[in-house]
Amino acid sequence: MASIIIIAVVFVLDVLAFVLAIGAERRRSYVTSVNVDTYERAYCVYSSDASTAYGVSALLLLLAGQAVAMVATRCFCCGRALSPGRWRAWSGICFVVCCVTFVIAELCLLAGSVRNAYHTKYIPRPSDSPPSCAMLRKGVFAAGAAFTFLTALFTELHYLFYARSRAAADVPPPIVGGIGMTRM
Repeated sequence: MASIIIIAVVFVLDVLAFVLAIGAERRRSYVTSVNVDTYERAYCVYSSDASTAYGVSALLLLLAGQAVAMVATRCFCCGRALSPGRWRAWSGICFVVCCVTFVIAELCLLAGSVRNAYHTKYIPRPSDSPPSCAMLRKGVFAAGAAFTFLTALFTELHYLFYARSRAAADVPPPIVGGIGMTRM
């Protein structure tokens, strides 16, 4: 039977990662103005940088949730063999899908956090044109949040199917045949 504690811990970590990824999308930094300092150099003034911290926090929480699930299921490849059947097949499919969505979610959150933290401070001014200020494209953290949700879904399904398959492996096979053949 599946452990309620493992399910709850993974669920809470993944939900927190999802909420922080949504918060990172909402709090992306943007350019408020372009100023000129005392040396006549133009620079960009950015809004709050909270989304970088939100993105990194979501990344770490998603990683923790995945680590708990993988330790509980022994990465699907270590430990005793599972009983063949539909539960093992579905567990394997959900394992592959949750690993793929996990990697995509982590890459989106990492790329969004790094790109959001990058700010151009001073820009050489060869002409009178305003400087181009680097900003994070809209939707990077939202994509990370979507893949975080999918990772949470498939990780929970993988754990439940794994537990079912593990429970089916514990049942001894039935004894076939009624009367044994012995010498008289």
